[in-house]
Amino acid sequence: MKNFKTILNENSGQGAAEYILLFGGVIVIAIAALLIYRAYFESNSSQLNASDDVQTMRNLMNTSG
Repeated sequence: MKNFKTILNENSGQGAAEYILLFGGVIVIAIAALLIYRAYFESNSSQLNASDDVQTMRNLMNTSG
């Protein structure tokens, strides 16, 4: 019975378990973001063009102001 009480009061693995949960949550969020943005990447038959995207955003900001 004494060993059982010692096991219940043991906290040495708590930090490692919290890190595992934290990294697991980050991985789940990253996978969810990839699934959400998958349609954007698949719809573009050519390579992504950042300069066109930046120019489009500049035009939108200039016309809305």
